[in-house]
Amino acid sequence: MTVPPRRPPRLPGDPGRSRMIDRMVRVDHAGEYGAVRIYEGQLAVLGASPDAPTIRHMAEQERHHRATFERLVVANRARPTLLLPLWHVAGFVLGAGTALMGREAAMACTVAVEEVIDGHYARQIAELEARRDEHPGNAELKQVCEQFREEELEHRDAGLDHGAERAPAYGALTGAVRAATRLAIWLSERV
Repeated sequence: MTVPPRRPPRLPGDPGRSRMIDRMVRVDHAGEYGAVRIYEGQLAVLGASPDAPTIRHMAEQERHHRATFERLVVANRARPTLLLPLWHVAGFVLGAGTALMGREAAMACTVAVEEVIDGHYARQIAELEARRDEHPGNAELKQVCEQFREEELEHRDAGLDHGAERAPAYGALTGAVRAATRLAIWLSERV
């Protein structure tokens, strides 16, 4: 008879299941909300450009992501971040600002955001998998995160295919956007 490996005991300060799900749903809802606003900002500037259909497609997927997390906020009785008004403005400004720098800069913004989100979703998926026995609802959230992670990677690839790496100061621009995205994630988990 084989004994299954034991999960390490929960340590003091480790979030319980409901607190973990609350944080995940809150931050993912905030992120998808912000992503919609980024694409709306890009479309405000590039809405008549040849890149507009690609941006509209990505925006539509992000709207679906946001709607899914709005449902999960209610279903899990999670508290949305108090920073949504800030993300409403900041997301639009980031999208419009990079689009004003040119189509390649807008695509570089997409690449940078989606690279951070890829890692974020990967960490959540791993945590949900490690704690899969704790609650049956973990499986649904894990499946959502896996699907959305794949779509976010498609957005990153679309940005690269549309010239992101030709943006002026690509390294500096994407570095700044990655840092801002990581900060937004950190704040939205907590506030």
